[in-house]
Amino acid sequence: MPKHKSPSPTTRLWTCVLVAACCTLAPFALAEDEQDSTLDYGKPIVVSERAKKLHAESLLIDGHNDMPWEIRDKANGDFDRLDISKWQSTLQTDIPRLRQGGVGGQFWSVWVPADYAYRNIARDETIRQIELVRAMIRRYPEAFELALTSEDITRIHSEGKIASLIGVEGGHCIEGSLTNLEHLYSLGARYMTLTHSDTIPWADSATDDPKHGGLTDFGVQVIERMNEIGMMVDISHVSPETMHDALDASKAPIIFSHSSARSVADSPRNVPDEVLKRLNTNDEDGVVMVNFFSGFLVPEAIENYKELFEFRKRVNAEMTEQEAKAAVRQWRKENPMPRGTIHHLLDHIDHIAEVAGAEHIGIGSDYDGVSTLPAQLDDVTAYPYITQGLIDRGYSDEEIRGILGGNLLRVMRKAEQVAEQYKSEQ
Repeated sequence: MPKHKSPSPTTRLWTCVLVAACCTLAPFALAEDEQDSTLDYGKPIVVSERAKKLHAESLLIDGHNDMPWEIRDKANGDFDRLDISKWQSTLQTDIPRLRQGGVGGQFWSVWVPADYAYRNIARDETIRQIELVRAMIRRYPEAFELALTSEDITRIHSEGKIASLIGVEGGHCIEGSLTNLEHLYSLGARYMTLTHSDTIPWADSATDDPKHGGLTDFGVQVIERMNEIGMMVDISHVSPETMHDALDASKAPIIFSHSSARSVADSPRNVPDEVLKRLNTNDEDGVVMVNFFSGFLVPEAIENYKELFEFRKRVNAEMTEQEAKAAVRQWRKENPMPRGTIHHLLDHIDHIAEVAGAEHIGIGSDYDGVSTLPAQLDDVTAYPYITQGLIDRGYSDEEIRGILGGNLLRVMRKAEQVAEQYKSEQ
């Protein structure tokens, strides 16, 4: 168990201000010599030689990165216009910084907006996003290789490349069809988040009005088919009732690709303790891959994000796309979100470790899908700070390797084994 005892919310708030001030001056300072690190909310984390070595020896797998949509949005999917082999100031991700952060495996989200389902274009646009990821891998073969299995991840990493996986974000993308689900799997998708922001005809979302009390009968069929083909079930974004129904229905371990702990920051996008406790039982497994977004991590940011979410929903319904984007930018300028620090992320990890166990924690940054990040988590170079923070809080090397990627790899292997069992029974 971690040795760290979390400070009070008041202490966190004041020390957050101090840390932010320090990080403004030296946000990416690395230690040249071994540090005798002790946790101090008044100072930024400094990466020791021990942490650098442990980080380099670990297989870091991030469960969720939205860069594909950013490439589409900013450059119409054109890597000549936005060449990620070079540092890109408009992104939180590029190849040089992925290398600096020690990323060994990355699930690339092929998200498309939930309202695409209302226009019957969600499936086709998701396929377009999958093709964009595949084009990226072809364009940068020295950096990326497509991974379809857990064995692929370890092999590609051992060859010095970044294992690139595909995650579908939102069941609206299958447009109510198991055939579409199977097609997305055949194109390389290895998890699907059951919902995104909207409740869909077969599952309730965490951020929309519930209509089904969790999963419908068809929703259960979706889970069963995902188990059969070996696609991991992702229950980020779904309501607590849907979480429980998915856990009940799935024979394979589930994942939360990018969620945090609701008892630490009371956002509906986070995982309640009653669900975390289920991961720490003999008949369940699974992993919560902790999200980096300040609006899900920092208690003081929760209300700000809730107001932004409602404002965005309203202007999207009333304005053109460009007008809505401008309105949201102005709202953010007038209502800045409290940023917090990396210590808020570590608080979430500590809580999940206490309730579910360190073996049920992973990393799901949400880079390039979020606007506000805590100090020292600014972009994909930041992962070594997490390794140092975990050392500071008393985690063992084995636990840290698990959190960085080993736990997710275990869950993916088990999902593959379940699929093999289905095949052997046919």
